Amino acid sequence: MSSEPEYWFPAKRYGWGWGVPSRWQGWAVLVVYFVLLGVAALRFRPDREPVAFVVLATVLTLLLVAACWLKGEPPRWRWGED
Repeated sequence: MSSEPEYWFPAKRYGWGWGVPSRWQGWAVLVVYFVLLGVAALRFRPDREPVAFVVLATVLTLLLVAACWLKGEPPRWRWGED
């Protein structure tokens, strides 16, 4: 058994951050994020309640970043070598 951690979100090859999910759990998190963002857009229409929509979208995005931070490779600037 490998002692290497199994990340849900691998690091991008270039730049800082994470790429597309590499495990089903990561895909599930991403699907839930987009579904909740769609529900927020239907409930708090951006053309009628822009502040509420932006606040909710910001909270959902921060939760997505937190999931990537906790379950993804440690973020650092990458230049494509490793």
